[in-house]
Amino acid sequence: MGNIRPTYIKRIAIELVQRYPEQFTSDYQHNKMMVAKLTDVRYISMRNKIAGYVTRYRTHYEA
Repeated sequence: MGNIRPTYIKRIAIELVQRYPEQFTSDYQHNKMMVAKLTDVRYISMRNKIAGYVTRYRTHYEA
């Protein structure tokens, strides 16, 4: 079974990847720093969820 993420996490992550495609890679730690830099997400857990979905999106859907 996989994770079911809320729609707002997916929407923000996909929008970030489309807006800044060269900033994100398939490395989670790098994506975590970039999400913190490019957004004003208040909570660390939300930042981590967005970065995790960005990593998964870059690895699976754009490969």
